[in-house]
Amino acid sequence: MADKSFIVIEGNIGAGKTSLVNMIAEKYHAKMVLEQYADNPFLPKFYENPERYSFPLELSFLAGRYNQLKKDLSTRDLFSPFIIADYYFMKSLIFAKSTLSEDEYNLYRQLFNIIYQQLPKPDLYVYLHVNTDRLLDNIKKRGRSYETTITPEYLNSIQKNYFDFFKQQPQQTFLILDINEIDFVSNATHFDKLTELIIQKHFPPGIHRMIL
Repeated sequence: MADKSFIVIEGNIGAGKTSLVNMIAEKYHAKMVLEQYADNPFLPKFYENPERYSFPLELSFLAGRYNQLKKDLSTRDLFSPFIIADYYFMKSLIFAKSTLSEDEYNLYRQLFNIIYQQLPKPDLYVYLHVNTDRLLDNIKKRGRSYETTITPEYLNSIQKNYFDFFKQQPQQTFLILDINEIDFVSNATHFDKLTELIIQKHFPPGIHRMIL
């Protein structure tokens, strides 16, 4: 773990990132950072009326994510070997690209770039790749009423934005894991295989893709 003090687990909506972060943090006694989205008053409104609420939603996420990460990443726990988070700040840009108009996005990106430079970068950025049908099934199972209007087209656009962003960050280390054929929550062997790659294996800067 000498080369990994900060790990990010990301993915599309319903990919299982929060579940995996909880499980890894428990196993390795890591400090856990979870996105605080539940109290965002714009989120249910956005799903009902995206055109009206997309910009205030994305601005609120921008401010909230920066404040949380700035606070949590600046304080280290002496008894935790590393920090693991279920999101990173660039998530703001990924989703904004799918929800904002071109003019709004250009303004938003300027604000994002100013703030992004002030945050520590993860040592490893893991992206959990799950196909759209399975994402929709996972979203349905967790039963959040405001997510019922999420469409396959929206999920596909989010995934494309993630991959486009990865290509623009050659200095970062990205690990894209196709987890369509495993169930790390219910199968301990699958979980061990997944965490061995994330925790123990070293990856140089760039984009690395693996199918599990």
